[in-house]
Amino acid sequence: MRWVQLGRIGAPFGLAGWVHVSSFTDPPGALLEYGDWALRPEGGERRLHRLAEGQVHGERLVARLEGVASRDGAALLTGAWVEVERAALPPTGDREYYRADLIGLEVENLEGIALGRVAYFIDAPAGAVMVVEDREGGAPGTPDATRRQHWVLADLAHLRRVDLAAGRILVDWPAELE
Repeated sequence: MRWVQLGRIGAPFGLAGWVHVSSFTDPPGALLEYGDWALRPEGGERRLHRLAEGQVHGERLVARLEGVASRDGAALLTGAWVEVERAALPPTGDREYYRADLIGLEVENLEGIALGRVAYFIDAPAGAVMVVEDREGGAPGTPDATRRQHWVLADLAHLRRVDLAAGRILVDWPAELE
């Protein structure tokens, strides 16, 4: 079973077990359409929770999960990643991809230079950035002084072709742009 991160639990909200939630969906309120959330604390085990109720609150969401009825119970969830099963997500449109589907794919530029594999994404002011790490050094996604990274804007102008079946992405990005 594959899981996709769609949000993160923040601080408690009120006294009755509600929590702030940062949503990674567009629009943010779309996260509330998923009734079953898997919460995975940093370095911990994934646990399934049922969404009891939730609403948009400013730029974030607030939510209450079944079985969490106090501020102390809500505080225990702070920092946990909100994940849903990949199969529960709606199909993507033409040239649309879920970030989780791109992680681990090989990246090559228009000059035929292999840049590495997609390790993770960062949300920057200019838009999403795909962090591509070369094969040298430690394990992908881990900091390593010998591992070279390419930060590629993840937009239609730079992602020229994505072939999920072949596990490859062709980008318009020079290898020496660092």
